Amino acid sequence: MPNDRLHHVEDLLRLHAPQVLGALVRRYGHFDAAEDAVQEALLAAARQWPSAGVPDNPRGWLIKVASRRLTDALRADDARRRREETAARLTPRDAFAAPAPGESRGPSEDDTLTLLFLCCHPELTPAAQIALTLRAVGGLTTAEIARAHLLPETTMAQRISRAKARLRGEPFRQPGPEDRDQRLAAVLQVLYLIFNEGYTATSGRALHRADLAREAIRLTRAVRRLLPHEGAVTGLLALMLLTEARSAARTGPDGELVPLDEQDRTRWDRAAIAEGTALVEEALSEGPAGAYQLQAAIAALHDEAERAEDTDWPQILALYDVLVERAPEPMAELGRAVAVAMVHGPGAGLAEVARLEERLAGHHRLAAVRAHLLERAGDREAAREAYGVAAAATLSVPEARYLRRRAARLG
Repeated sequence: MPNDRLHHVEDLLRLHAPQVLGALVRRYGHFDAAEDAVQEALLAAARQWPSAGVPDNPRGWLIKVASRRLTDALRADDARRRREETAARLTPRDAFAAPAPGESRGPSEDDTLTLLFLCCHPELTPAAQIALTLRAVGGLTTAEIARAHLLPETTMAQRISRAKARLRGEPFRQPGPEDRDQRLAAVLQVLYLIFNEGYTATSGRALHRADLAREAIRLTRAVRRLLPHEGAVTGLLALMLLTEARSAARTGPDGELVPLDEQDRTRWDRAAIAEGTALVEEALSEGPAGAYQLQAAIAALHDEAERAEDTDWPQILALYDVLVERAPEPMAELGRAVAVAMVHGPGAGLAEVARLEERLAGHHRLAAVRAHLLERAGDREAAREAYGVAAAATLSVPEARYLRRRAARLG
């Protein structure tokens, strides 16, 4: 079976998954049962479409199959069926905004964003928000999500099940103007967390989980299509593209980590860099720059340098100064410490690192930055010890190997 046909089917399923789920939730309610029915329809399509061919109206096919699965499940529970009939009688006819299964037109409002708001409900934990977003909006199966997070499928199934139970009864609508900005910020944070876990896995033997990084970019593109003039959304997409553009050069032949200043920049994705840079310029023109826009601008300066020594560190430091003022966060301040060292010397950078000791105590990135700056300052013994501390603290196998290698080089 040709791989391109399989990829075409996978892309279609992920494209239509949130729209199909939105159609069912609008018509029937019961987010948890509707989500299960959509997953069954997606699995049925994944089995049938590659060999039988994609139907003329794939979205309508999925809605029809999922609707049948859902109504069968609802009929199996008499009490639930009675509640559903009562709700249907009390609901105005024009409230059913989803199209009929055979229709190809879209719903009156896009359901992807509504689903993202629902999956990123503030009462869910970040881990639950991520898992539910990947399943309900991304169309990934529980097994795929579990593999991506290196967890048993049963553990991930329980996490998703608890999240869906918590959302039972929540209205399927976008938040009102009074809390819309806060809820959108939560959606973007979840997408950013998904991307970060894909770009630099926090545990396991692989440094890069391309499937998660790609899914985060795909979902962020979808949000930007719906909110094209939101600077934070544009900035986040730019940040992802500019960061992911370096992925091919981040590992060596044996999967070892290659730091930014040692990467073969001819392997960077120049098309992604060009798109990301254009998006940065657009994002910065759409109002006061927030954290995502500023981080994207920093990433663009790194990507535009043909050689590591060409990096405009004074401009990067200036951007970090604005970033930590507007969005004070320890990891941003740690990045600023590196920029301070590159502009004013390692001693100045180490002084900045020392100020973060309490807030980042035990974090391997703090120890790694300290080791790097100590090495630049010429304190080989202290640097070797700090590299060892960082290697012991990380759960990422490639990062630990890299840090131990740096320590051994100094020994």
